[in-house]
Amino acid sequence: MREKKIRLLSIADAKAFVTAAMKCDFDIDIYYNRMVIDAKSILGVLSLDLTKVLNVRMHGSDSEFEKFLDTVASVDMRIA
Repeated sequence: MREKKIRLLSIADAKAFVTAAMKCDFDIDIYYNRMVIDAKSILGVLSLDLTKVLNVRMHGSDSEFEKFLDTVASVDMRIA
């Protein structure tokens, strides 16, 4: 299981994230505070506060999805 911090800055980012997640054949969850959302649910993702850093937990591995996550990685994580 791998985790990554991301920030979705727009609805278009959220849509692209869900589209990329749907191509994976394993579970992907988004954690924010005590909420856990299925990353393949557009309604679930849009219900989150997109101004905050979100934790993505992947229960598998997919290089294309991980490349996409690098493009929406939290600004705080890109600096570190």
